[in-house]
Order: sequence, then structure tokens, then C-alpha cells
Amino acid sequence: MKKNKIIYYVATGLLTLILLFSVNMYFFKHDMVAKMFTGFGYPAYIIYPYAIAKILALIVLWSPGLKTLKEWAYSGLFFAFILAFFAHYMIGDGGQMAVVIAFTSLIISYIFYKKIN
Repeated sequence: MKKNKIIYYVATGLLTLILLFSVNMYFFKHDMVAKMFTGFGYPAYIIYPYAIAKILALIVLWSPGLKTLKEWAYSGLFFAFILAFFAHYMIGDGGQMAVVIAFTSLIISYIFYKKIN
């Protein structure tokens, strides 16, 4: 049981670092991110709501209990990472590897969340 918790916390910690890095970019390097989003074909006005959604997902993932909200947070991040992967892949900027790492961390975190609960 202890091994499962360690794997869960490491995967969730890595996921947290990646999401906090992206949120940091969204807030503090907005011009660069806005240019990237418009290159993807997305409007720049979704950057701040997207950053807030990522922060809320992290809060839910780290909060004890909230089982239904955790399922929603995992699901939302799952779809966000799928879309981010294809957005990066289609424009060929090389950002898809970070998404693969985040997606892998998300899947591992979810699997081991289910195992320890």
C-alpha cells in the first residue's frame, strides 16, 4: 500500500509542477502565450479562464475527499491534454513532449488514486 501512495504522490506532484509552470506562463508571459494560442487558432481571451480552471483542478486533486469533483478534474485535464497534444503536433512547435509527460503523469495519478481509495 505504501508503494502505491508514493507512486500516486510522485505522479501527482509532477503533474502539479507542469500545470503550475503553464499557469505561470499564462499569467506572467501573456503576450507570448497569446501569440501561441492564436497560432493554434484559439482566441486569446480563453487564456485566463483556462489558467484558473487548471488551478481549480489542482486544488481539487490535492483536497481530501471530493471524490466526484476529482473525477471531473481528472476528466477535464484528460481532454485538455488530448487537445493540447494535437494543437502542438499540428503546428509542429515541439511542445507535445511536455503534454505527453503531463498526460502520462495524469494517467498514473488517476490509476493510483483509484488503487489507494
